[in-house]
Amino acid sequence: MTLQGLISKASDRQGSSNLDEITNVGSRMAFDVVDLAGFLDETGVKARNQLVQMAELRTQAELIQTANASVQEAIAESTTSSRETLSKLNETLQTIRASNQKNEDIARWVASISERMQNIETALHGVEKLNSEISGIARQVNILAINAKIEAVRAGQSGRGFAVVAEAITELSRSTTRAAADVTDGIASLAEDLRAFGAEARGVASDAKVVIQSFGGTNTLMDGIAQQMHGTVAKGEDMQHRAESISIAVSTFMPVIEALEDASQETSDGVERSRERIHNLVDDSERVVKLGIASGGVTEDQKFISYVTNAAKEISSAFTQAVERGEIAMSDLFDRNYVPIQGSNPEQYMTRFTNFTDRLLPKFQEPALNLDSRIVFCAAVDQNGYLPTHNHKFARPQSPDPVWNAANARNRRMFNDRVGLKAGQNRDQFLMQVYRRDMGGGNFALMKDLSAPIIVKGKLWGGLRLAYII
Repeated sequence: MTLQGLISKASDRQGSSNLDEITNVGSRMAFDVVDLAGFLDETGVKARNQLVQMAELRTQAELIQTANASVQEAIAESTTSSRETLSKLNETLQTIRASNQKNEDIARWVASISERMQNIETALHGVEKLNSEISGIARQVNILAINAKIEAVRAGQSGRGFAVVAEAITELSRSTTRAAADVTDGIASLAEDLRAFGAEARGVASDAKVVIQSFGGTNTLMDGIAQQMHGTVAKGEDMQHRAESISIAVSTFMPVIEALEDASQETSDGVERSRERIHNLVDDSERVVKLGIASGGVTEDQKFISYVTNAAKEISSAFTQAVERGEIAMSDLFDRNYVPIQGSNPEQYMTRFTNFTDRLLPKFQEPALNLDSRIVFCAAVDQNGYLPTHNHKFARPQSPDPVWNAANARNRRMFNDRVGLKAGQNRDQFLMQVYRRDMGGGNFALMKDLSAPIIVKGKLWGGLRLAYII
């Protein structure tokens, strides 16, 4: 071999090595970019959630401000009403106290009647005793007068003048006795009336004591009401001051909330712009890998690429032959009317080609699971991301548990996310995508998704996806 040939061969070898390196660097770059894109996706979700929370916080603060204004207004009206009520109550209390004092004076006067009646009864007893003594004296005088008259008769003519005096004394004694008797009768009648009146007076006096005590209790009660009203007014004023403090506090932190909301909006917008740029970078990194491989670059993904491209061609051929044999019409094979399966959760769908793919696709999809232990699934999707027929391990009948169904009954489902749609709509020889698979519990696994187009009679049906862990 000539020197020029050796140089050319070395150059070709160096170029091939560089191409391999470019391909592998592109693959690693896709890995890092997708990981970063996933982080930005999470950050974007958190930023949007934060923005929603800030909006809710602002709304709540506005509601608090509005409600507090209503409370302030209500408290002000209540306090004003309480003050007016307290003023009227004080006036009423003064009137009641004056009335109570007059009633208490009357009650005390009524109570004193009983004591006065007792004094009158005592005096009457004294009068009755003196009148009895007068009657006794009158009787004695009458006896003396009778004796004088007897002596005057014995004295004869000389005792006639003495007899006249004795007769006068006798008449005076009789008059005194009659008068004393009348006084005794009057005193007896008056005493009886006084005793009856005294009994009534004592009852009234007893009631008067109760009334006096009642007036004391009433005054105490009214004083207590006044104190409570004073307390109510004081509490109302305190509530008013506190409501004013709340209003000041809310008005103080409202600008802070608005500033935080603006900052959250800017963060969310910035993250969204970064996400768009990162996803464009993901597309670029995928394109670099694809161009590197198409140009002859060798990567560890070569065996997966070969399998998925060959299998997609075989499926395309099998679909075409089935149409030509009349096993399925083109219109049915390209049916895009997805009919929900009643009661399915997560929702599953049927099309006019689902039963057909259930019969045909497993023989192309199942062998892929034995190609490498890193392979998670191999399944075909149409242009809209509809996956009619999955690997057997992911095509279990649904159970009542939707969480279990999401992991084990993945057939007849719609996977129209970014990866699924790109896989179903790609027309190039193959498409390599790197994405993060949600493993639950906040954990993610980086995966590669290789897909190749399925074409029937020149029309793109969808793509065959081969997903494996990196």
